[in-house]
Amino acid sequence: MRTLFLLVAFLLGLASPAGAGDDVAAAQSVIRSQAEAFGRDDAAAAYSYAAPAIRNIFPRPEIFMSMVQQGYPPVYRHKSFEFGEARAEGGVIAQRVHIIDADGEAWEALYTLEQEPDGSLKITGCSLLRAGQAV
Repeated sequence: MRTLFLLVAFLLGLASPAGAGDDVAAAQSVIRSQAEAFGRDDAAAAYSYAAPAIRNIFPRPEIFMSMVQQGYPPVYRHKSFEFGEARAEGGVIAQRVHIIDADGEAWEALYTLEQEPDGSLKITGCSLLRAGQAV
């Protein structure tokens, strides 16, 4: 009986990281899709990945796109976009992204995403700093 308990505990321990890995992969897919939409200047598609709280602040795709263009130029246009460390816990995911902007300057972005009631992941925020800049 003890062996069965240990086996079940071991398998449950293995299941948790796999679930977290799936969540991180899904979050990266959302972030990548939004970045690709920015690259196509597809405001409606980029806006579709924003969480309801972001949509309340920016009620139309064009307003959202203008905010990104003005406030997040490295996210809007970049030479490279590479995923770094991620953490997933309780339906919230934090994903670091290493960005090289159009001028060759390095940036660090921290995206946060939350699972919506329908099961989808939406971007709740993005903090952007020059690489090496103190928080």
